[in-house]
Amino acid sequence: MKRSGSLTWLLWLIPLVFLLFFFYQPLLAIFRQVFSERFNQGWQFFSWAQITRPLLFTLWQAFLSTLLTLIVGLPAAYLFARFEFAGRKWLHTLSLLPFILPTVVVATAFNTLIGPRGWLNLILMDLLNLSNPPVNLLNSLPAILLAHVFYNTSIIIRMVGNSLTRLNPHYDEAARVLNAKPWQAFREVSLPLLMPSILGASLLVFLFDFTSFGVVLMLGGPQYATVEVEIYTQAMSRFNLPMAGLLSMIQLVVTFLITLAQNRLKNPRFGKAVLSSEQKTRQQPVNMRQKIFVILMCLLLVVLFVSPILSLVSRSLVTFEAARGERGEFETGFTTRYYTELFQNRTGSIFYANPLAAIRNSLVYSVLTMLIATSLGLLSAYALSRSGKLTRWMEPFFMLPLGASAVILGLGFLITFNNPPWTSGRFPILIPIAHSLIALPFVVRTILPAIQGIPHSLREAARVMGAKPWKVIREIDLPILLRAVIVSLAFSFTISLGEFGASSFLANARTPTIPVTIFRYISQPGALNYGQALAMSTLLLLTSAAGSLLIEKIRLPGEELF
Repeated sequence: MKRSGSLTWLLWLIPLVFLLFFFYQPLLAIFRQVFSERFNQGWQFFSWAQITRPLLFTLWQAFLSTLLTLIVGLPAAYLFARFEFAGRKWLHTLSLLPFILPTVVVATAFNTLIGPRGWLNLILMDLLNLSNPPVNLLNSLPAILLAHVFYNTSIIIRMVGNSLTRLNPHYDEAARVLNAKPWQAFREVSLPLLMPSILGASLLVFLFDFTSFGVVLMLGGPQYATVEVEIYTQAMSRFNLPMAGLLSMIQLVVTFLITLAQNRLKNPRFGKAVLSSEQKTRQQPVNMRQKIFVILMCLLLVVLFVSPILSLVSRSLVTFEAARGERGEFETGFTTRYYTELFQNRTGSIFYANPLAAIRNSLVYSVLTMLIATSLGLLSAYALSRSGKLTRWMEPFFMLPLGASAVILGLGFLITFNNPPWTSGRFPILIPIAHSLIALPFVVRTILPAIQGIPHSLREAARVMGAKPWKVIREIDLPILLRAVIVSLAFSFTISLGEFGASSFLANARTPTIPVTIFRYISQPGALNYGQALAMSTLLLLTSAAGSLLIEKIRLPGEELF
């Protein structure tokens, strides 16, 4: 027993030191900014409206986004859990892609679809012979909600769909034999069993919508500032660090409470008799109503998931120029100019961001993040899998970083590590460290179930045969955990490659990342800058899609990613 407790301490030691230095120290630095001398001099650095306005809007848009995501996601989860149809596997894999995509890519994709220079307006202007865009959806609440539904529907599909797949359909059939109507059988039998998964998935979607930064910043505009956007504005534009710190504290409290509730509710409380095999729950649609449902849901999901992606890729390869002397008409054509112009600075602008440097930086940061996050995640997952008082005490300490947003991390790092050696060098180590903290929850969520699923009898048999603890891990655990580790590596790499919130605070002119460069391009006027942003977003989209396919191919059936 004593030896087991010592091993648990050793497992906790490295993640504990890492979190103390790189999470809790920056967090305390934010608190010190709030409770500084400036705070004690009459509350001069803020007004209540600066807190209530973004907070109320953040809660409101997160609630609406979650509601709309449930409206789309629950029927989609039922579709994948209960029906077998042509293209099901392809569509199910496609549903993961939006969640993997970086927020700047999602925002840019919807810009090409509904923005003033997007396909919708360009087609309407050409058809109606107009000189100005007739549809003004950009910088509006509907644009934010639409992007959030696109981004988070996959969470509902995966979490609720996995639980629904595991439900034995015979219970529903037994209720119908007892004269229960289909809706009554679902309400009385299936829904109570699914409710923990639905609530857990809803809270996770609400959490992501509450902490949304890149989508709101690029699609919402200044009049739709969430807490995250207001933190960024106060820190980077108005240099009001105490105000940014106060908003960070409020957001951290809310996100921690949501994370705590989500962790308690997400796991389905099934008995073994309720479980069923995945193949047993799926069948071909037999009657007309089922066929219509499958067709309509497939069309909806294809439009939702494919149209923004196709819009981005096609718009990056097409140029639209106003025809000289003709009102409202355009000359169009296929072009690769936006891609070739990425590597040239024809105007000699001081704001030019070298895409080769951004790509190189992002790749280096992603590899480092992959190694750091997966190593820490393995140790943390092993520590969390062990029972005992120490684990019960350490789990809340470890949970708090799971509720911290990338913007809060970026602000804390900016305040704490603002001197050498952290700010020197061509590749600042702060960026991959911040990315590792962001990726760590996903790594733990991926590896922990795999560790808990290792049969205890295998380890005991190895020990009886004289195997030492490290040999047991090498010969028993690692082969079983290999798939989960590879998925974690791919997740960490992809998350780091597209991370924008923390990078927007930490990246400078010499060390840009791909998402920061995209944001700089799309924020500047001119068709060429716009096209370059589309080209870089497309390249990042293809990389993220490759990561998504790798994760889906390696992941074992039934494994949860959220």
